Amino acid sequence: MEQVVKPKRYLNVYTEASPNPASLKFVLNYMLTPENESFDFPDRTTAEKSPLATELFEKFPFVERVFVMNNFITVTKKEGYDWLDIAREVKLHIQEYLEQEKPIFSVELLQENANLQASENDTEVVKQIKKVLEEYVKPAVETDGGAIHFHSFDETTGKVTLTLKGSCSGCPSSTITLKSGIENLLKRMIPQVQEVVAESM
Repeated sequence: MEQVVKPKRYLNVYTEASPNPASLKFVLNYMLTPENESFDFPDRTTAEKSPLATELFEKFPFVERVFVMNNFITVTKKEGYDWLDIAREVKLHIQEYLEQEKPIFSVELLQENANLQASENDTEVVKQIKKVLEEYVKPAVETDGGAIHFHSFDETTGKVTLTLKGSCSGCPSSTITLKSGIENLLKRMIPQVQEVVAESM
């Protein structure tokens, strides 16, 4: 019986800077996650269900955080290291790892994330908030190597709490973006919104 040889996937990895000087995007030429799903690993312990993130933490002592979404991986480095010295080895490791078609996430993690996305009992205001975030905010934030997710809305105070992930977490400019950009946008489009705050994962 003739053996079918599986063609090797053409893989291209390139880097993009982000507004957070500690974070660098490693962009692939194909999707790594289900659409609009993101996976944030702020430390080695949280990465146990991602073999790729685990390897990055274990192999490189300068890795502080790993974030995976769509077709990119955002790596945040610790202080005291320069991307000029370390970006190439991270890029090569990601490329070699994916060329070998090793798993990025465990099946368990993918299922947990899918369940989290599906469980929604939103009020009308929350639906409006999520719609504005989806259409106007998320695309720009993803371009910068991060993600912003709706966390909660307090109907009494009008306060929206968002979760910052990836390069947005700890970014010096994220507070300005949050207040002058996102808060103004939501207050203008949704009268019930009075304030927007963020929590970093």
